[in-house]
Amino acid sequence: MKTAPFAYEGLDRIFHERGRLAVCSCLLAHADGMRFRALQEACALTDGNLNRHLHALAETGVVNLERRATTGRPVTIVTITASGRARFLAYIDELETVIRSVNASEPARTAARKFRLAASS
Repeated sequence: MKTAPFAYEGLDRIFHERGRLAVCSCLLAHADGMRFRALQEACALTDGNLNRHLHALAETGVVNLERRATTGRPVTIVTITASGRARFLAYIDELETVIRSVNASEPARTAARKFRLAASS
C-alpha cells in the first residue's frame, strides 16, 4: 500500500472548522472551564453558532456542558474533557506537520516562480 504524504489522516474533522478550533483553543487556555457568554465573546460567535458547535463537540466527548444554578439565571460552564484535550493536541500536532511540509516545499516553489518569471520576460 502506498503512503499518501499529503492525506494528513490526523486532521480530526470535528476540530477542522474555524469556530470549533477557536472554542477548543480557548478552552485549552482555561482549564477550569468558561461560562458560555465569556466563551462566546472570546471566540466572536453568535449564541446559535456557539451552541451548535458546543453540541457537536459534546456529542463526540470533546467538551462537557454543565448547567449551574446561581442566584440569578442559570449559567452554562463549558470545559474540555481529558480525551478532548488529547484529541485536540493530536490535531494541533498534525497541523504542525502540514505547516512543516509547506515550509519545506517553499524554497522549491520560490525557485520555480523565479524561473517562470525569468522565462516570461
